[in-house]
Amino acid sequence: MMNAPSPAPARRTELLAAGAATVTVVLWASAFVSIRSAGAAYSPGALALGRLLAGSVALGALCLVRREGLPPREAWRGIALSGLLWFGFYMVVLNRGEQQVDAGTAALVVNTGPILIALLGSRLLGDPMPPRLLAGMAVSFAGAVAVGLSMSGGGGSPVLGVVLCLLAAIGYAAGVVAQKPALGRASALQVTTFGCLVGTVACLPFAGQLVHEVADAPASATLNVVYLGVFPTALAFTTWAYALARTTASRMGATTYAVPALVVAMSWLFLDEVPGLITLAGGALCLAGVAVSRSRPGAAGPARATAAPRPSERA
Repeated sequence: MMNAPSPAPARRTELLAAGAATVTVVLWASAFVSIRSAGAAYSPGALALGRLLAGSVALGALCLVRREGLPPREAWRGIALSGLLWFGFYMVVLNRGEQQVDAGTAALVVNTGPILIALLGSRLLGDPMPPRLLAGMAVSFAGAVAVGLSMSGGGGSPVLGVVLCLLAAIGYAAGVVAQKPALGRASALQVTTFGCLVGTVACLPFAGQLVHEVADAPASATLNVVYLGVFPTALAFTTWAYALARTTASRMGATTYAVPALVVAMSWLFLDEVPGLITLAGGALCLAGVAVSRSRPGAAGPARATAAPRPSERA
């Protein structure tokens, strides 16, 4: 009699995906601290281009070492869309929006992104919407609202800044949903590398600004741009793609609700910005919601989305 297949490989895949998602949210949270520093010396477009150039160099070198070829033709549509919408449009628009509104308002508006990912993923990709995911997203969004309101300056936010942050959230959500099908045809490293290259090409009109500003910027600001390119872009977007290839877009979007909580902690540690009780409570809610959204019913087996990946989905 044949034995039932062991759940160990699926469990290992799930743990690796969770670890990759954790690396992503930690590095993306650190990006907010670096952007605050670099943004004082670089304009939004120049900052985005500098970040993408550094990321493209790091990713290109890794591709050469691993001998990754060009992605299959079937993956290029998703790569191009994610590169334009997420690597390019999102970064420039968000940088510009954060110059118009306070950090709390920006975080609050941008955190509509995971909700948009869930809606688009359900509509376009057929992602399931289990009650635990919806409940977790509701709890996390409540926490994001608390963090955003507690960090806001209390005054009215310019309409332009709010609109720009909302457009950034839309670009982020659309880019994630476009990227998901490409990960079924190309590796996470290929999708990330060529998406970053597409975003870099889209931002080339800001090359003149970058050349001018890098000459006058302090070394600390330029180092922050390089850090943004190598770690929150090259590494974190690759670990994101690795995890996204092994779960649903909706579930990965919900995971990013951990970012506001980590930003609060990092601002406390590195910027001496002591959070208030409401901010701490909001951060705790964000983490609790992520835990709920990623939990599973006790008796349920491994989810279909965490099945063993295809050979083309290697990191």
